[in-house]
Amino acid sequence: MIGNLKPLEILLIIAVIVLLFGAKKLPEMARSLGKSARILKSEAKAMKKDGEAEADAAPAADQSAQQPVAPRTIQAAPGDVTSARPVNETNRTTQG
Repeated sequence: MIGNLKPLEILLIIAVIVLLFGAKKLPEMARSLGKSARILKSEAKAMKKDGEAEADAAPAADQSAQQPVAPRTIQAAPGDVTSARPVNETNRTTQG
């Protein structure tokens, strides 16, 4: 569907977007969209690593029960410490 748009139609769509949101808001919206994409990408990587670590740690479950586990923190963007927050995760071993 997007491949069927002609250049004039694309310009019309861009003009409507600029009129609706204003030229000052567009860069801010693009930045927030990029930041959201980075967060989503980092979370997907973290979930993948957790899944791999969980599969590897299954035989060593007895050893990990003796050591306390530090909570994970999620950062909004690399180097962004102000919005880092701890993650409240449920104990997956008790849920069955």
